[in-house]
Amino acid sequence: MIDKLGMSGLAGIVLLLAGIGVIAVADPVIAGGIALVLAGIALVAKGLITSVMRSFGMF
Repeated sequence: MIDKLGMSGLAGIVLLLAGIGVIAVADPVIAGGIALVLAGIALVAKGLITSVMRSFGMF
């Protein structure tokens, strides 16, 4: 997975996790909610990308 993301994608994940960690220090419930929302957005994006790639015959 790391080879598919590249360095900028990996840096983005690190920043995302660091941001959730900072919020978790202040309020763990809100951090959990933000993590769930981000996971949901990621799943929707993956589904959309997979659908588009299938329509072009690439996947």
